[in-house]
Order: sequence, then C-alpha cells, then structure tokens
Amino acid sequence: MTAGHGGGYRGVALVTGASSGIGTVTAAALARRGYRVVVHGRDEKATAAVAMAVDGVPVCADLAREGEAERLAKQALDVGGGRVEVLVNNAGFGWYGDFDGIPAGTAERLLAVNLAAPIALTRALLPGMRERGAGRLVFLSSIAGQVGVAGEAAYAATKAGLHCFADSLRSELRGTGVGVGVVVAGVIATPFFERRGTPYARRWPKPIPTEVAADAVLRCVERGAAEVYVPRWLRVPVAVQGVAPGVYRWLDGRFGRE
Repeated sequence: MTAGHGGGYRGVALVTGASSGIGTVTAAALARRGYRVVVHGRDEKATAAVAMAVDGVPVCADLAREGEAERLAKQALDVGGGRVEVLVNNAGFGWYGDFDGIPAGTAERLLAVNLAAPIALTRALLPGMRERGAGRLVFLSSIAGQVGVAGEAAYAATKAGLHCFADSLRSELRGTGVGVGVVVAGVIATPFFERRGTPYARRWPKPIPTEVAADAVLRCVERGAAEVYVPRWLRVPVAVQGVAPGVYRWLDGRFGRE
C-alpha cells in the first residue's frame, strides 16, 4: 500500500494512545516501514518525545471530551494533505473492581475513550479511504471483550462493542480495498494495570512484551489480517465458551478472578 506523499513517505498513519505502551512501539514500527506517524497522546511531554523519536507529528487530545476525536482526525488529515492511510485505534484505559463501586463518571469515560472515540475517528477517516479504495483500520481489543472478566464489567463491555463494530465494518467494507483488523490482547507489559488502579498480580499468564502486540498490529496493516490474538492461545478460552458455555462458566468460577 503506497501513496504519493512528499518526502518519500508511504503515507500517514495515525496511532492513538501512542505516548506509552503498545502505541509507542507501534508508532516506531510504522515509522521504520516508511509511514509519517501522527502520534496521539494526552501527556504533552511524553507525546512530543515519542513524536521526536519517530520523526512524527505530535497531537495531544483528551478523547473523552466531546469533539476531540474529530479535531484529532482533522489534524491528521492536515498532516497527510487530506488523506490518512492507516488508523490504529489503540488509546484506551481500564478500571478494576466490583461494578457497584465504580466511581461516578468512570463508566462514561470508559465508553467515550474505548468505544465512542474509535467510532468517531473511523467515521471521520473512512470516507477518504473508501474513495481511494485503500486503507487500514486497526482496533486494539481485549480478551475481556470476548469472554467477559469479573471486576472489569464496564471495560469488557467497551471492548466487546469495539470488536463487534470492527467485525460489522469489515463485512460492510468487503471488496472496497479498505481492510479492518482487530488485535485481541491478553496481558501486555504496559502501564495499563497500574493506571486502572489495581496492579496485575497473577503468576500466570506472564505479561507479554509490547513488541509482540505491535507485531500483531503490523500483521493487520501489512498482511491484511482480520483478527490476531496476543498470545495465540487466547483463542482457546473463546472457543471453549462458544462450544461449551457451561464448562467455561465452571472454569471461570474457579480461575477467573484475580
């Protein structure tokens, strides 16, 4: 997938949540492959540092705020002279605990950042991709959105919605040249768990390096993969839940909560 951008770039790639974790590594990987990367984050210093490291363009935005996703999309389009070839919807956050103890406003913010913002960014950038007959939309989902996880009901709901949105969009865009990929992530070694308020405490499975997740994103961008599980064995619990839901519920009752 190439584009006639100045400066020899293959095209413009917008990576949300790129100021840390998976987003940072993904931004670097896309830059190495010739993309001009628009680096999104909320922290100005961290976002600017990543952008400088990948020779990209920093754009700060709080995706929980109304209109910020649209502003981010417009700035990315400005960088690309009216076109963006790749959108990686990576930004997101979690919250852990019994649902009746979730702080006021947290569920709404989870929905805004994890689900509404990717939909808004897609709505803003898809028309150009469809008109050109080329583009890649990648969504970072979670195993929590596939099977549900105790203590993460609101977060799991946002990721389930995101995955369903991506699947529906893929069917809609079949034959248009616009690809839709989903990365279903398990436990990745990022600040996610500290930021959700509860560190990851299990001995197994061990957190996976961010580079593995970034490689999964690249499989969606460069090879057109529709769905990549990180790690691959995460397909097993999804399959068990699908064919033997009673067995899965029993296993979840014994091993499901941290």
